[in-house]
Parts: sequence; structure tokens; C-alpha cells
Amino acid sequence: MKTIDELLAEGVAGKRVFVRADLNVPLAEGAITDDGRIRAVQPTIAKLAGAGARVVVASHLGRPKGAPDPAFSLAPAAKRLGELLGAEVAFATDTVGPAARATVDALADGQVAVLENLRFNAGETAKDDAERGAFADQLAELADLYVGDGFGAVHRKHASVVDLPARLPHAAGYLIATEVGVLKKLSTDVKRPYVVVLGGAKVSDKLAVIDELLGKADRLLIGGGMAYTFLKAKGYEVGISLLQEDQLEKVTEYMERAERNGVELVLPVDILAASQFPDLKTKAPADFITVAADQIPADKEGLDIGPRTRELYASKIADAETVFWNGPVGVFEHPDYAGGTQAVAQALLDSKGFTVVGGGDSAAAVRTLGFDETAFGHISTGGGASLEYLEGKTLPGLAALED
Repeated sequence: MKTIDELLAEGVAGKRVFVRADLNVPLAEGAITDDGRIRAVQPTIAKLAGAGARVVVASHLGRPKGAPDPAFSLAPAAKRLGELLGAEVAFATDTVGPAARATVDALADGQVAVLENLRFNAGETAKDDAERGAFADQLAELADLYVGDGFGAVHRKHASVVDLPARLPHAAGYLIATEVGVLKKLSTDVKRPYVVVLGGAKVSDKLAVIDELLGKADRLLIGGGMAYTFLKAKGYEVGISLLQEDQLEKVTEYMERAERNGVELVLPVDILAASQFPDLKTKAPADFITVAADQIPADKEGLDIGPRTRELYASKIADAETVFWNGPVGVFEHPDYAGGTQAVAQALLDSKGFTVVGGGDSAAAVRTLGFDETAFGHISTGGGASLEYLEGKTLPGLAALED
């Protein structure tokens, strides 16, 4: 895989460099609530611009239906990128149309432009190879070189991720190089004890990575909504908690395999439970009780791990040499149910091992709860991509960057 430094050594001054970034940031009424992904790709863009390239940045945002939708415009991301770069960033109001062509043509050496949301064009996500290829052909007309740096999208077989680099000389940006380097530390020559914390809503989203980690990790700590399927598989009453009954057999098999393999699979021992899901908009005080994990009332829903579980998980992380955390262990968006996720994050900070926050909601939680990002070993920009890499899958976007 060619690196961006190799590309820079060959010279990029005056050349149009297409940077496939991941600017898929959360928005609230048009305002960015977490700019982590923009900050993550900024070094690559700044380096190219500083070397005299004419930088064309492209990304997706959200899930528009293959047509323009103002709610998913990248205009706020383009503005924020300009603030981070300390320079004006041009914005094209389409992807491959007249505005894109005019905006790119107007770039001078060292200037940066952002195209409108790639998913406003149905060709970006089309399952038909010819349709994707046709869109990639149009994008290729806007550039001389390609730099892949949108790690959060490399597990997607999309036109700008897979088909476009096949049409242009290409290299991996700094973010992708960093992400891959970190993931290799989690999959080969891992320093032990190796502890993995998995949370999030659905156990079905994590089945493949659990399957893989049962042969690699020393301890698996389970939290979040997915924990209740494990607790139910142990024969516990879980009330109205999130439950995937169709996964009970698989979860039981995993618990048995963990025991055979000598992998310590740790489940919550107490739970914060309430009669209804909290209102995340008003964040009004919630009426909850703390109960043992095997005593959740039939009319209540588990929403966070309890204080004894927080202490238990911290103790299981304390001596780790490597820690990977993906998924909050409670409804961290509400202050009454943020304590468990806060405790996990603090345990990672207190650990002397190499700590990785696996993107997505975990990364958002770290920032929302006010932790110093630089204190962690690495915060990934791609939760789904990280998980698929650890599952042992070939990621299309990484394969496309190989020579």
C-alpha cells in the first residue's frame, strides 16, 4: 500500500488530489455536535495543501436516498474544515455537476474544496458495478491522484471507496495508515492480558467479532443492551430490557466456548433499571432503581450497569496490557445512565496498557463525557470498519489501496 509520504515525494504541486475523507459528523439543527472525524483527516489535507496540491475532498454524511437532501448537506463540515485549516475552503453544491467542475477548476495550488454529499448521487452506493463505475468515471474527471483517508467507510463497496482508486494513481492517507497500524496491534502479536469491552444495543451486531475474539482475547466484558440477551441465556429475568430472543442459542454457545477456551466472559452483576426509556431531549431526572442482574423486575428495563459492575469491570481492565472498547455500556446520552460508560472510559485511562476506543458511539461518549482524547492510546473513527477488520474480513476500501 503506497503511503501519502511516497506520493508527496513524487510531487503533488499543481495536481488535483481527490481525498476520500469521512466527514460523517453528527448534526443537531445544522450544527456539528462532534467534529472528531474532521479533525482526524485534517493532517492529511493540510499536508497535501501545504505541498501545493489542489485538494478535492469528498465524503458521505448520513443515509440520504440517492438524491439531494438539505438535511444531509456537507456545508457545515466544509465550514468547520476551513476553520481547522485556517484557510478558506470552497464548497461545491453538487458532486459531479456544474458546481463541482467549476469549483475544482477554480482551485489554485494549495487550495481546498469540498464536494457535496457523495450519497446525493445513487451511483455512490449502487449494488450494480456498472452504475457505480459510471459515477466513479465522473469523479475521476475531477482529479489526477487519489488519497484514501476515510477509514469509517473502508468496509463499504462504494464508488468513491473502491471504484475510484482503480481509476487513478492512489495512496493511503495518514489516518488510514494509523488506523491499520493500531488494528494490527489488536490482531497480531497482541500484548497480554488482552481485554475487550463490548457494548451497544444489539448482540447481533457483535456476533462475528465475538466469534473471532473467543480465540484471541483473555477477557470479554459485555455491557449495553446486548448484555440482556446474555443474561437471559443464563436463565435470568430481564423484564422489558432490550432482548434478541433469536440469538439466545448462539449466545449460549459462545458462553460455553469461552469456558472451554479459558476466556473469561464477564457479565453485569447489577443493573440500573427503570419503567421506561429516558427522554434524551429534556434529560429530566429518571425514576430508576439499582437491582442485582438476576432480579430485574418484569416491568422494568435495564439502562446501565450498576456500581458493583463498574468496580468489577475496572478491576478486570486494571492489569491489561491491551484494551479494546467498542460500544457504550449504558444510555450515556442521559446523565442518569452515563455512569457505567464513564467508569469504563476512566478504567481505560487508568490502565497502563495500550488502550483503543473503537469508534462510533464509544468515541462520541468519550467526547460527550468530557474526557481528554489524547489520554487514550487511540480513538478510532470507524466503529464498523474496526469490528470487521478484527473479524478477519477483507475490507474493500483497504484492498483497493493495495498496489
